[in-house]
Amino acid sequence: MNDWKPICRVDDIPRLGARRVARERGVAVAVFRTAQDKVFAVLDRCPHKGGPLSQGIVFGDSVACPLHNWTIGLADGCAKAPDVGCTTPFACKVEAGEVFLDAAELAVKALDELAPVAGPRPRACA
Repeated sequence: MNDWKPICRVDDIPRLGARRVARERGVAVAVFRTAQDKVFAVLDRCPHKGGPLSQGIVFGDSVACPLHNWTIGLADGCAKAPDVGCTTPFACKVEAGEVFLDAAELAVKALDELAPVAGPRPRACA
């Protein structure tokens, strides 16, 4: 049995947009709303270079990563060919216009993933 955590109203997520859900530990989860009002949740981290998927462009049931334009399927978190790799999907549901995420998944899923680090790569000391 799932313990569902209320996140927001569907209307709080812009159509073709996303909302970030911070977690106590681990990378945030991105909750997306499509043009048809379908709602999906995936780890807010592209499998390519760790780009923030919540800042990407939503089209159909996919999102384009804002860093390198990889297309990530929102239902399964997997990159579309020719790219390869997956980000972690999270169970979500909508009831009476309210969006819910599985509380157990939020607490334990994908905690070992590292948040992307912005800025130049550190130089080795001589």
